[in-house]
Amino acid sequence: MPTIRQLDPHVADLIAAGEVVERPASVVKELMENAIDAGANAVTVEIAHGGMSLIRVTDDGCGIAPDQCRTAFLRHATSKISSEYDLEAIGTLGFRGEALAAIAAVSRVELLTNQGQGLGTALTLEGGQVMEQEEAGCPKGTTMLVRDLFYNTPARLKFMKRDSAEGAAVFAVVQHLALSHPELSVKFIRDGKQELLTPGDGQLKSAIYAVLGRDLALGFVPVKGSGENMEISGFVSLPTCCRGSRSYQHFFVNGRYIKSRVMMAALEEAYRNQKMVGKFPGCVLHLTLRPNSVDVNVHPTKTEVKFQNEQQVFATVYHGVLAALNADKTRPQAVVKSVLPRQDTVTPNQTSLRDFTAVTASHGTVTTPPAAVVSRPQTTPSPFRRVTPLDQVAPSAPVAEKPLLVQPERAKSVAQEKAQPVVAEKAVPVATQEKKAPAPQPAPVVEEAVEEEKPIPVVEEPVEETSAPAAEPEPAPQPTQEEPWVVRGELFHTYIMVEQGDKVVLIDKHAAHERVNFDRLKAQNYQPMVQELLTPITLTLGPQERQALLDGQEVLEGFGFQLEEFGSGSLAVRAVPDYLETGDVEPTLLELAKKLRLTGWADPGAARDEVMHTMACKAAIKGGQRNDPQELERVAGLVMGGAVKYCPHGRPVAIELTRGELEKQFKRA
Repeated sequence: MPTIRQLDPHVADLIAAGEVVERPASVVKELMENAIDAGANAVTVEIAHGGMSLIRVTDDGCGIAPDQCRTAFLRHATSKISSEYDLEAIGTLGFRGEALAAIAAVSRVELLTNQGQGLGTALTLEGGQVMEQEEAGCPKGTTMLVRDLFYNTPARLKFMKRDSAEGAAVFAVVQHLALSHPELSVKFIRDGKQELLTPGDGQLKSAIYAVLGRDLALGFVPVKGSGENMEISGFVSLPTCCRGSRSYQHFFVNGRYIKSRVMMAALEEAYRNQKMVGKFPGCVLHLTLRPNSVDVNVHPTKTEVKFQNEQQVFATVYHGVLAALNADKTRPQAVVKSVLPRQDTVTPNQTSLRDFTAVTASHGTVTTPPAAVVSRPQTTPSPFRRVTPLDQVAPSAPVAEKPLLVQPERAKSVAQEKAQPVVAEKAVPVATQEKKAPAPQPAPVVEEAVEEEKPIPVVEEPVEETSAPAAEPEPAPQPTQEEPWVVRGELFHTYIMVEQGDKVVLIDKHAAHERVNFDRLKAQNYQPMVQELLTPITLTLGPQERQALLDGQEVLEGFGFQLEEFGSGSLAVRAVPDYLETGDVEPTLLELAKKLRLTGWADPGAARDEVMHTMACKAAIKGGQRNDPQELERVAGLVMGGAVKYCPHGRPVAIELTRGELEKQFKRA
């Protein structure tokens, strides 16, 4: 039997260091946490060659007393706890007293510290052994220099990745610490280049803006909720801003960055039926609870915790995020490509397409005007013919005489529309003065020639307020939902045009109606009307698809289907729900069979959602389909009221286009 002996202290230190110091990012994490526990207001992290050759962490915290500098590098030496009872309610980021000892054991360390009274202290260590200690002049706070990481442990050194990869890992740690404490100003310098600077103003949104960038910050909505002895706060991304991975999910418990499957599951459950498949929401969520309700001493790196009541944590996160998503009334902005500066000179004669075509034809080139869309042949040569919202409404009929299902608060808006005369179609007047040869590019219409042709409501706000938001952490204020709105018609028989104040809302009628159907199917105790077929519909399926439908007969009957075996591997459909067209029955069941064969019925809730997704999509009005004005008004009312925001697959049902964006395209702003 091998002899049992006690390990050499140096070997034991190296083993312990391997549990705490895995890579340069581990060193930065421990040193930054010590700075936060020391009450620092600003921390600067500087690395070189991915942190392998140099790591410098400087803070303005309380500093270390001269007679305690050596003690700080001993194993299990800490100022965070003093007895076993302190482990039951840990309120600091560090508490084991292993970080400095582990770092010093595998590197060369220099310490500069000052408590703000007279001279400070300089301490030098190599491989865990103190080499020199002396007085030194330095500002209040602590500076830790770590050089030549793993110089004495080649077995660990050979597993280090490239400098770029190790530097990226360090940057991720710095970002986590910056998001966990927005009151802390964090600066990160890599190889002499500053890559991060947070303001440290205590506002989480400012930290998000600095760490994650403007685009992601503007796609976040605030979260605020509470449960039993716990609170949840922070920001989550809109369903339209979800990403292809979970790398943008940041969870914090009592200011500590953690990885929690419970919080992740609660977050994604709140997005069910709102985000696109394969996309994941981003978040910066802070969970605050009593220190004795969470155990942070379950992992050497302290990134995993154990909750006393996981169900309560799940419920708090889920309801907080869901309430934030339901409260959001904003819609995605339409992205309009900016118009490049014109090089030609605009003349008063360039006021109609006929003039432009005639001139360019003489030059042998004809350029299509930007964003010009011709939906049908026109009987007039003018491109500015006023098109009525629906074909069945005469061009000369007033807008207010359409059969609209107007809400009470919109009575005033409809009355105003009725008072406005509709301009009959006519060509844009051609200037009588002599034409000048323009450049071979389309010129914008002169404002004076078109102004009297535009029955647009007067907007009192300046144009600049409707343009894209400036590069600031705060997003542009959204208009209130109480503004009156009116349906102006359709585009391509697919998109409903709604005018509201100084913006146009384009609604995808299929996506919106699909969400209406889905919510109706998902409602509790919903019982569809069943329509029995005089002639059953026979389906011939593969054995797996056929068995998938037979296994889910009970669920399908709840949606109005009645199926039975018909022999020879076929199924007979005896009854269908009344809201489904007869021609859509067979493709609907075929699609359901395909989906359920892949997902199965192991998760009844997920399988039921798959059925509802398919049913809602097949029963919805289709793009290109002609609809009555009453149907368009009903769908638009649900969208404008905020009841419908996303289709069940996560696509937006409406986008906004501001008047300012249109005026910029026409060079009126």
